[in-house]
Amino acid sequence: QVQLVESGGGLVQPGGSLRLSCAASNALFSIYSMGWYRQAPGKQRELVAGITSGGTTNYADSVKGRFTISRDNGKKTVSLQMNSLKTEDTAVYLCNMRGDSNWKAPAGYWGQGTQVTVSS
Repeated sequence: QVQLVESGGGLVQPGGSLRLSCAASNALFSIYSMGWYRQAPGKQRELVAGITSGGTTNYADSVKGRFTISRDNGKKTVSLQMNSLKTEDTAVYLCNMRGDSNWKAPAGYWGQGTQVTVSS
């Protein structure tokens, strides 16, 4: 059973920064693609950023230039550095582990999510 545990969410003012982390229990972490999705109330789940096992990254247009995804295969973690946060970034952020990089199709394993609230 794969477990994904997110951390790092919280309340931040517009323009601020947060760093999310996701720790995986899967020993084969390095062969999986990892992603961060988010879901705001009343909205569909959407990809924020993804990174393949080879390090290729993919970002939603709305976060390009502000967010950076990275992975540490030795620690079995994936992180999301979020800068210049906007109120519209408010959502539950979920960590995703999957065997492919078809980011438009939610699939694979999911964490419980961590709340990010951007508000003054």
